[in-house]
Amino acid sequence: MIARRLFLQGAALAGCSAAAHPFLSTVTFAAAPGERRLVVIILRGAMDGLDIVQPWGDPRLKQMRPDFPIGPEAGAADLDGFFALHPALAPLLPLWAGGELGFAHAVSTPYRDRRSHFDGQDMLEAGTGADVPLTMVRDGWLNRLLQEMPGARAETAYSIGVEEMKVLSGTAPTLAWAPEARLGLSAQGRRLLEEIYRGDALFHAAAEAALEITAAPPGTMSASAATGAARVREATGLAGFAAERLRGEARIAAFSLNGWDTHRGQIAAIRAPAERLAAMITGLKAGLGPVWRETLVLAMTEFGRTARQNGSRGTDHGTGGALIMAGGVLKGGKVYGRWPGLGEADLYAGRDLMPTADIRSYAAWALAGLFGTARNTLEGAVFPGLTMGENPGFLA
Repeated sequence: MIARRLFLQGAALAGCSAAAHPFLSTVTFAAAPGERRLVVIILRGAMDGLDIVQPWGDPRLKQMRPDFPIGPEAGAADLDGFFALHPALAPLLPLWAGGELGFAHAVSTPYRDRRSHFDGQDMLEAGTGADVPLTMVRDGWLNRLLQEMPGARAETAYSIGVEEMKVLSGTAPTLAWAPEARLGLSAQGRRLLEEIYRGDALFHAAAEAALEITAAPPGTMSASAATGAARVREATGLAGFAAERLRGEARIAAFSLNGWDTHRGQIAAIRAPAERLAAMITGLKAGLGPVWRETLVLAMTEFGRTARQNGSRGTDHGTGGALIMAGGVLKGGKVYGRWPGLGEADLYAGRDLMPTADIRSYAAWALAGLFGTARNTLEGAVFPGLTMGENPGFLA
């Protein structure tokens, strides 16, 4: 167990400091047959898809969000003449240009109206429909995939984090290590850890990833800037560590990334999680190297946010949102889905982006394309009650 040995020995030898940190939620690794890789990132807090992938070509958006910076004239990158990418995700633009970044807009789970983060996330990770009480669901859709996957070994999953990843909970056996702390190393501790693993071919790469996670911000900066920079480095470091495992036997990884609940001051509040997400995706690409060609990343959130800004220059819990996709197996450079419009008659419940597709269908078509999972298995066992519909064709 690379992670356990590395971090536990590092803590004992180098004196890691313990301070709870919300970013260190959960990273899960699963070993599966085949060469294709899947990374699922759960964006907790309800990411505002209308801000991250801005439909600036719809004139209603600026009317509904007069205080928000929208479109290329406000710094967003034009994608296709209608949609623009939030400035904090600018590091992903080379992926868009290379056909390795894409989106599906106006998507959601079957969850409606109650707008609870907990219930919304539970339904997203359970992968069930609205007709199944969440209290009766004991496993997540990735675990059910592993239960149905021929050749999957007993040690199918590896979990890191303080927060349970329900998407991978279930009867398929898992291994876990839960760092209940943010790791911090003194300069002396860092030198000691570097020396310990310098000649260890097996653990050297993992040690480098751990040192990246615990790196102190260089130079002098404000406390808030230092915190933001440290969290971006944590995202990069954890992505690098995940990539190291995915280059080996692991084939499936699941993360959670918090901080997307932007009820007030959204212009500032959404930047930090967006920067961490960009760092995580670019870190995965860098760390995976040639394996990136066999990888798909799906970044999913429990629901979207209201089309209109609120009185605190934020947005409230909504319905339709956006799915972020990346990877070498993606037919990127495109925003998938049917755009419903933002006219009064087009909104869900008169306030939210109307969902035009079930986000589970994109996940299901991903599993079919990556692992060859049969449609009847996906619609029956993995995503009970789902009708996958026509293949959107986003995989190469």
